Amino acid sequence: MRNYIIKYLLQFIPVLLIISFVVFVLIYLSGDPVALLISDNATPQQIEELRESLGLNEPFYVQYGIYLMNMIQGDFGTSYVYQEEALSIVLDRLPATILLGSVSMIFAILLSVPLGILSAIKRNSYIDLIISGFSVAGKAIPNFWQGIMLILVFSIILGMFPVSGDGSWKHLILPAITLGSSAAAEITRLIRSSMLDVLNQDYVRTAKSKGIPGHFVIIRHAFRNCLIPVITIMAAQISGIVGGAVITETVFAWPGMGQLLVKAISVRDMAVVQAVVFVSAFAILLMNFLADITYRLTDPRIKY
Repeated sequence: MRNYIIKYLLQFIPVLLIISFVVFVLIYLSGDPVALLISDNATPQQIEELRESLGLNEPFYVQYGIYLMNMIQGDFGTSYVYQEEALSIVLDRLPATILLGSVSMIFAILLSVPLGILSAIKRNSYIDLIISGFSVAGKAIPNFWQGIMLILVFSIILGMFPVSGDGSWKHLILPAITLGSSAAAEITRLIRSSMLDVLNQDYVRTAKSKGIPGHFVIIRHAFRNCLIPVITIMAAQISGIVGGAVITETVFAWPGMGQLLVKAISVRDMAVVQAVVFVSAFAILLMNFLADITYRLTDPRIKY
């Protein structure tokens, strides 16, 4: 167990290095941030002095080498816009994103598990068709459109929830539904297909023939044995939630890392963009690691 954890954690290093390099290259090619930081009336000498003070006059490989050494020490540089350390800005926004992502995932699980099981039990019935239809729609509808429609109906027309921002639990409902609906649709479809495979197994029929109550057979024997692919897709949906948070937080003005990333990209704030991407990538890798550990706890037959 310990050796497995150490080997898995060591795999984080090359992945994070590749991600940091790709992000650095994309930002490097996106344009000169000096043009956004200095007045239009600045002289060429002033422009060159600012570039030199920021280290932007160095060759690409030198800039990346300096960035990499600083990143290893936890220093992503200073934000051009906020005049603060980029990592501290990101970490200030991290709790809001974690809260939104956690509530979204809880919503997705609470919605998808009963619907997936019910769809499998009622296979080919009108209930199954309705649930399958909602699953396809939930996966196909873009987050930004769904968020706007929820605001229009529940905030503007019905006045049940705030339009945007944070401050109370009501501000969290619509963003969580928007962000979690796509994950719920994917998990529902997978639970249905996995349950259909398990329900046809001999041990399930044997349990039914012994007179074990139906709900006990469904939960204890069937659902428990289809958890492995379900856990896999849940871990995969975490990355989708992190990516979808960029759009959702922007639509609802939720003060998380997604909204911060959009603002940083618009002004080419390299330090903040790199810090947000690094923290997001690390969180996704950590969630995948926890999913692998959960496999072993769920099914003892799986070896490290």
